[in-house]
Amino acid sequence: MTAKELEIIQLAHIFNNPASALLFTVLIAWSLVWKGIALWKSAQNGSKIWFVIMLVVNTVGILEIIYIFFFSKKIQKDNNK
Repeated sequence: MTAKELEIIQLAHIFNNPASALLFTVLIAWSLVWKGIALWKSAQNGSKIWFVIMLVVNTVGILEIIYIFFFSKKIQKDNNK
């Protein structure tokens, strides 16, 4: 048995545990929500570098939260339109 086959078997055992599968599912949902919001904001702000970095790097939402709360510009809506 190769090392790759052993890794696949170990991964399958992790997902047989309902608690692990639930935690994995929650982490994916958490990450996707924050990534979606952050990518939307960076695209609206024209932050191409931030967009690419957040698209490529997966930090389980940490980088996205930092961008949203500390680096993204607040877009002011013009109420006169």
